[in-house]
Amino acid sequence: MNRLLYLCVFLYCFYAFSQKQETPKKYVLDASQFYGSVLLHNTDISHLITGHPGGVILGFNRKRYGNEEWESIYGYPDTGFSFVYQNMNNATLGENYGLYAHYNFYFLKRNLQFRVAQGLAYNTNPYDKNNNFRNNAFGSHLLASTLVMINYHKENIFAGLGLKAGLSLMHYSNANFKAPNTSTNTMAFNFGLTYDLDREKTYEFMVPETKEKITEPIRYNLAFRMGVNESDIINSGQYGFWMFSAYADKRLGRTSAIQFGTDVFFSNFLKELIRYQSISFPELNVAPDTDFKRVGLFVGHELFMNKMSVVAQLGYYVYYPFDFEGKMYNRIGLKRYFGDKIFGAITLKSHAAKAEAVEFGIGVRL
Repeated sequence: MNRLLYLCVFLYCFYAFSQKQETPKKYVLDASQFYGSVLLHNTDISHLITGHPGGVILGFNRKRYGNEEWESIYGYPDTGFSFVYQNMNNATLGENYGLYAHYNFYFLKRNLQFRVAQGLAYNTNPYDKNNNFRNNAFGSHLLASTLVMINYHKENIFAGLGLKAGLSLMHYSNANFKAPNTSTNTMAFNFGLTYDLDREKTYEFMVPETKEKITEPIRYNLAFRMGVNESDIINSGQYGFWMFSAYADKRLGRTSAIQFGTDVFFSNFLKELIRYQSISFPELNVAPDTDFKRVGLFVGHELFMNKMSVVAQLGYYVYYPFDFEGKMYNRIGLKRYFGDKIFGAITLKSHAAKAEAVEFGIGVRL
């Protein structure tokens, strides 16, 4: 009798463990054709807006059902990858091939899909002083790219096939990694199909158990960021930069924290720019020994999504010996936590819409 009881308990525990470990997996493909226009965000690229770009957007999506807590908090989004081919329909601009990681968020009873994607793109015809001097939009083959889509989205209408249609915005820029870098933004209409690879499988969304609100004391962060960039003066040279940040953050709940801190910037491209202006433009009254360093104070917000987070910061230079793009700056990017304290980050530092650099960073949250 005891052996039978032990066997029943063992089988129950094994069944419960197996059920807990099972993760619902469902995959959906999508393919859309788009056609649109390059937006005139800067008059310097007006000579490049001669045609209507077109291309295709492909997506590979994994459905999420709440197996992890963050999934239910954000309305059970999809995660996946996108590929974009864009023909700029302008011989000077060439073609772009982009690969992205994306999230799909859903609204209006999951009929409205919002995709936000970040990745890298390859341009076939960047600036060349001899062969393509008119392309002041792209200074290098490799570009950072952002894709945003908002679509009416209906899956599995018939035999696994579904429909999607809406608007897309594609941004390409190398973030001043190499001049020139005026960048482009394409607004387009898109229409396409979806295909459910697992159409015979159905899963219910998991309703999370009620949990206590997260409360934390003020936490202190140290971060080191670095990269390479160039001023807007073409062929002035690419230089390394590094910066240190120290800031405090206060968690407001499961998804948000506010930040306040300081940055110290060592941007070596400013050394060359100071030297260049002091020699070539004496009317600017720039002394050749002007300090290139800057110090800023910033406030920020961090949005937590599982081990990833989105950071947005707004800063003001309190030490600013050389005038470059104004005293206000902003930073936006992604962080990835490795454990509870260590994180890596990729961020874009800008002055309003004018990018200065892509920063690669590591840090610790104490």
